Amino acid sequence: MRLDKFLKVSRIIKRRTVAKEFADNGRALINDRVAKSSTEVSVGDQLELHFGEKTMKIKVLNIKETTKKTDSADMYEEID
Repeated sequence: MRLDKFLKVSRIIKRRTVAKEFADNGRALINDRVAKSSTEVSVGDQLELHFGEKTMKIKVLNIKETTKKTDSADMYEEID
């Protein structure tokens, strides 16, 4: 699944266009490599997302094409 779609489906970022801009500006890393919006995300990948002053590190647990709001948190876990 594309990075921008994963961020949207998992509800880390609300809109896919915002997720695309976010990734294309070099603010997302997959396994310690800068990722563009079209970069493929796989189960087990570690993402590092830079939101201004805040950095969010997550591990991909599951990939689904669509989810309900209650199930979206099962797609990833936060890492310290």
